[in-house]
Order: sequence, then C-alpha cells, then structure tokens
Amino acid sequence: MSKSRVRLPPLDGVRGFVAVGRRMSVTLAAQDLFLTQSAVSRKVRNLEQILGCQLLVRGHRSVDLTPEGEQLFRVADAAIAQLEDVLAKLARAKVRDVVTVTASIGVAGLWLLPRLGGLQATMPGVNVRVMAENRTVDLRGEGVDLAVRYCAERDTPPGAVRLFGERTVPVVHPSLDVRALDADTLPELVLLEFDDPGRPWLQWSEQLNAAGLGGVEPKGIVRFNQYDQVIHAAVAGQGVALGREALIGPMIADGRLSTLAWDGPAAATDHAYWLVQADSQPRREVAAVRDWILQQAAEPGV
Repeated sequence: MSKSRVRLPPLDGVRGFVAVGRRMSVTLAAQDLFLTQSAVSRKVRNLEQILGCQLLVRGHRSVDLTPEGEQLFRVADAAIAQLEDVLAKLARAKVRDVVTVTASIGVAGLWLLPRLGGLQATMPGVNVRVMAENRTVDLRGEGVDLAVRYCAERDTPPGAVRLFGERTVPVVHPSLDVRALDADTLPELVLLEFDDPGRPWLQWSEQLNAAGLGGVEPKGIVRFNQYDQVIHAAVAGQGVALGREALIGPMIADGRLSTLAWDGPAAATDHAYWLVQADSQPRREVAAVRDWILQQAAEPGV
C-alpha cells in the first residue's frame, strides 16, 4: 500500500479556501459556510502558513488568486465538489433507511405510538419516523412512506387498504364509579368534548340526541382541540369521553377506562381508517412496516 508523499493540510482549511475561490469574496464565502468573515480569513491564512505560500491577493474590498492559488483551486475545487456529491448521496441513502409514517395526532398518540415497542422488538433493524399531522400530507412531496388516513371510502386514494371502522362508546375512569349514561347520571357528569364541528358523530350533542337525552343538561362540558387530549382527560378521571374503540381498545382492556352502558349509537359515520403507501412497489423496510401495521389492525379487540 503506497503512502502519501506529502502531509495533507486540514480539509476544513481547504474547504474555506475553495469557498473563497468560488465566490471571489470572503464575505460571500462566509455566508455559504455559515461562518464569520474573520473565521474564513483565519482558515485561509492557516492554510497559507501550512503550505508556505500565498494563495490570495487581498485588496480593500476584493480578493484574487495568486498563481499558486489558481493551481490549488483548480484541483481542490473539483475534489471538494466530488466529496460533496458523495456525502450527499450517503446522506440520502441514510434517510431512505428510515420509514416515515404519518397519521393524525390522535391516531399517532393513541394507536400507533403504544405499539411501536412491539415493532422494534420484532424488527430491530428498521428505523421508524412518526409524523403526527392533522393535515393531509403529500406523501411523495414530503418524503413520507406510509399514511394512516381517516376518511370515507369515497375519499380514499387508489390502493388504500381498510384497517378498521369507527365505533364510539362512552368511557370513564373506573374511579368515577358510574356504570351507565342515562337521564339519572348525566346531570352529575362532566362531558369531555372533541371540539371539531366538522365531525358531528364525535360531538356529544349528536350522540345525546340520538340516545334520547338531548333535553338533559350535564354537569358541565370541557372541550379540547385534539382528540388524544380528550382521552387523557378521561384517564385522569375528569369526565366522560366518547371513546373511539379502535383507538382506545387497549385502555379498556387493561382497565384504564371503563365503558358505560347507554342507548346511543355505536357508529354514526361511514368514515374508517385506511392505510396508504406512497409507492406501489415499496422498498423492503417499508413493506415490512406496512405488513406490521396491517397485522396490528387485524388483532382482536383493536
């Protein structure tokens, strides 16, 4: 194995010199490197000291290359450009190893995140990034691999796979010691409301009217702009929430929440939860996470 005939100067100094040579300005080079002008000047002077020759001719408000500087710049500029290209490709490859999954804040917090430990246990080599967003994300435009969407079937994109439907039931923390929601208990209870009029099937007014309790006043109503906040408040014993069974099934199973008997409808919408993938032929890691999500959705009591 051959050895280098000379000791190479620090790459940081060469990069600073190339940045100046590309812009013929210390000020603009400093902006490109997100450094101060003095820091860039110091790097170039250190490089000149190491090489034992002057690389720049410094004017009052201008710089130029010396013959030695021109010679070094031609080689160093090409080498730095190639190095930048390779590093960019490696960085993109590293990002592609991550599987990005997007879901609404409520679905991400209540359904997806509690299950991620199982994913890491079964697929330890797969890295997952969760993007919790209530807006509809452009999957390809934002580098997202998979999305859990909540919508009616007519609004699903091609290839969407149904995960589960929507069912609601009143839930409380067991410490409230109430078993039914009716005309006798409602006046003593605080209702926890998801403040989203665009989804009337998740509004207490709609549900109470359907159950024949529209004329009964609850003790109070507390509204939240995120659905997971509604459920966390219920777990804290602050009132009764309309629980979406698909999202809170584990909380009911382990006793953190109890269901209340009542005459309200279990479902009042054609909305369901769907899995969407950005590419019809996804890479191996994405396919593995996709299959895991489908398996989780198929589990009894989801």
